[in-house]
Amino acid sequence: MAGLFTWLWDWLLWLFWATEMDVTIVGLQNAGKTSLVRVLAGQEFTVDSIPTVAFNKKEVKKGHVSIRCWDLGGQVKFRNMWERYCRDVNAIIFVVDAADRDSMPVAKDELHTLLANESLASIPLLVLANKSDLRQKMTVDEVIEALNLKKVTHREISCYGVSAKEETNLEAVLQWLVARSGK
Repeated sequence: MAGLFTWLWDWLLWLFWATEMDVTIVGLQNAGKTSLVRVLAGQEFTVDSIPTVAFNKKEVKKGHVSIRCWDLGGQVKFRNMWERYCRDVNAIIFVVDAADRDSMPVAKDELHTLLANESLASIPLLVLANKSDLRQKMTVDEVIEALNLKKVTHREISCYGVSAKEETNLEAVLQWLVARSGK
């Protein structure tokens, strides 16, 4: 009976107080963006994700919040689309492969180029250091340093170490997003 009451309560909350939000997920190729979105949406982690061509859209539900996730391709030919898909969203998620130190200078340049766009000035930024389950990973402090995140001012910014494979810190990511759903 308690399960039925909980289901009914959740349904009523969703029906009358549902909140929708949009987030754009960007980052270099092979950072694990698509795997991360799949796991957040309740699907299984797969090792063999094919590279995203242009974008994928996936919906993630957390309580009474429905989060539309725009997962953009990270290859050079798609990076010029990032700014267009980041306009007017509730948050931008920038994903890096925490085990790929060599990609950090390019990731830093792409992130700062994106954030320099005036149209994105007040949008909160969540940086996710994915693949935190790997041994050779960078710490969150190392990622903050490598991406020069302390230089990013005039915007809310957070950085978490996550693992799509092990589902590490994904609940914290969802809570961070839900907290920005009304903004």
